[in-house]
Amino acid sequence: MAYRKFRAGRLFDGNRFWNEHVLVTDTTGRIEAIIPAAEAGTEVENFEGLLAPGLINGHCHLELSHLKNVIPPHTGLIEFLCSVVTKRDFPREVIDAEILKAEAEMEAGGIVAVGDIGNTADTAAVKSKSRIYWQNFVEVLGFTDDKADENFRHYQQVAVSLEKALEGSALPHRTSLVPHAPYSISPKVFRLINEATTGQIISLHNQENPAEDELYRTGQGDYLRFFRIFGIPASPFPVTGMSSIRSVLPFFNKAQTIFLVHNTSMPEEDIVWANRYAAANGISLVYCLCINANLYIENKVPPVRELKKHGCRIILGTDSYSSNWQLSITSEMAAIRKHFPDIPEETILQWATFSGASALRWENELGTFEKGKKPGICLIADDYSRSERLL
Repeated sequence: MAYRKFRAGRLFDGNRFWNEHVLVTDTTGRIEAIIPAAEAGTEVENFEGLLAPGLINGHCHLELSHLKNVIPPHTGLIEFLCSVVTKRDFPREVIDAEILKAEAEMEAGGIVAVGDIGNTADTAAVKSKSRIYWQNFVEVLGFTDDKADENFRHYQQVAVSLEKALEGSALPHRTSLVPHAPYSISPKVFRLINEATTGQIISLHNQENPAEDELYRTGQGDYLRFFRIFGIPASPFPVTGMSSIRSVLPFFNKAQTIFLVHNTSMPEEDIVWANRYAAANGISLVYCLCINANLYIENKVPPVRELKKHGCRIILGTDSYSSNWQLSITSEMAAIRKHFPDIPEETILQWATFSGASALRWENELGTFEKGKKPGICLIADDYSRSERLL
């Protein structure tokens, strides 16, 4: 059997660093071994930088790629949401071309699996030919109970369209129905999603702005401006007197794995409460950080230290081109290293590789350099300024 041998300044296997070692694969990229450099012999391919397993993007909106440079940074979340709603209609050929470019950018940058949000099946054609594993999150929107069944059936059809288009895909994929956010899902819609997703991986945009908690505590706040775009004059959601996460997480009790995304304004007491609720009710929580999107929209960072302090499962995402300068997990790692220099580099790399693969339930193939796996090989610059997929 023919082999390839890869060596760089450093080697990270998905869990820890190896110094002065060589990664050995077959010609397709399936892992054979990690061996001491002194035993590697000849024909070793040498690189500058850091070798790591393929990177995992836990949260993206590929279908919004045509919004690159359309919405200016630092508008604040409410203005950002209003812009996405009112500016997302572009010619079909522009949308398709930008989806293709964004997928190619992620693949070239070393991303091998994506948890991808979509309200449509616009991304199906590109995904069917992709070298990336796709967990499709078909995002349900439904402000009121009176149209809950109608809305839910619509998004079920979107999910069916995606699944049908991906039947011939060479790589694994998965599709589930997910709620968008506490400010866009009525109680009945939450219940319908819960019943439809037993044991599945789902996602929820969580506490991106303090106004989200205000909406549930008082029925007031900046989200009322967002609702007026849809002709809704007042909050359509029940006033619970509690934060948004305490108001909506109890809708779920069917052994789901729930990606809580962003969490920019999540206080420590809600982190503790959410983890306790999950443990007591048989669900699993994963906290997905998209730090560059948080900086792009509100120039804020998520509570990374508090999440780490309470033993939360953490993964990384890019969000979309409507809210980021690039779709690069390496850039997300660079931003976390800049804003949280006390967090070990090894930990951040784990979030981007094994933790992400495990959260997406593809750890048997992705996330680590273990014999028999084919996780992809990513070369990362020492300063995290760039990355590329080698295999």
